[in-house]
Amino acid sequence: MSNSNTTDFTNPSTFILLGIPGLEVAHIWISIPFCTMYIIAMLGNFSILFIVKMEPSLHKPMYYFLCMLAVTDLVVYTSTMPKILAIFCFNSREINFSACLTQMYFIHCFSVMESGILLAMAFDRYVAICDPLRHSAILTNSAVARIALAVVLRGCIVIFPYPLLARQWPYCRTNVIPQPYCAHIAVVNLACADTRVSSYYGLFVQFCVIGVDGIFIAVSYIQILRAIFNLPTNDARLKTFETCGSHLFVILAFYLPGLIISLMNRFAQNVPLHFHVLIANVYLLVPPMLNPIIYGVRTKQIRDRLLRLFTHTGA
Repeated sequence: MSNSNTTDFTNPSTFILLGIPGLEVAHIWISIPFCTMYIIAMLGNFSILFIVKMEPSLHKPMYYFLCMLAVTDLVVYTSTMPKILAIFCFNSREINFSACLTQMYFIHCFSVMESGILLAMAFDRYVAICDPLRHSAILTNSAVARIALAVVLRGCIVIFPYPLLARQWPYCRTNVIPQPYCAHIAVVNLACADTRVSSYYGLFVQFCVIGVDGIFIAVSYIQILRAIFNLPTNDARLKTFETCGSHLFVILAFYLPGLIISLMNRFAQNVPLHFHVLIANVYLLVPPMLNPIIYGVRTKQIRDRLLRLFTHTGA
């Protein structure tokens, strides 16, 4: 394995993933919470898929979108966590150039998909609360299928230029990536060419795709909250808010770390590199772990089905 930070290559055959720079001596200990998150995320999201499949009463648009979210989270974890744990536990830092670009594509593609799914879930809650009589007519199975197809196609198409552009740049400075996975901007920053096209396109995706999703989600929830506060009794308001509370927590878990990263990159340049990397890992890896926990705890139908499953197994 090459240990040099600078070489004379034009296109590297491998990149070196540092893990969390500055905390290399603690990698083996850091692997423990990461491994725990991996187990929780895999078990939790597979449980969501199993429960929704086995429970006919959950065959509704909200839970179809939840299943899409679970699949997205499983792909994000499967494409990143095995390599991260290999770095932390076995110091296996090398990653093939093509494998790095593939990982980059999957990370960002499914992050865009997750944003689209959260928007679709916000639309579902908006219709269910603001126009409940037309909910079943608007969100039919065919409509849900078309929304799912649009979300998948948008993610695949929008992110396709990422690896395409990254592959064409010459890399003559270094092949060391100061992160435990191949993020787009981390790879592009290694190129010794004018990469403004990649940088501008990355900003376009962040602000005009994920950012616009966030604006529409915010507008949806403003309308939802207005409808809730117009209900006649406190009990009705509380019961209605509980139907969208889980989704609201998931949205905050997805968007808040991204906002923190954006603010840090602009106003906290003196923050240590390892802290930036840790926050980036929180943004990528914590939401897929929290999503099934939030829905499992706060959604009565899923919670009851899960309890019945364990009660039946125990008996």
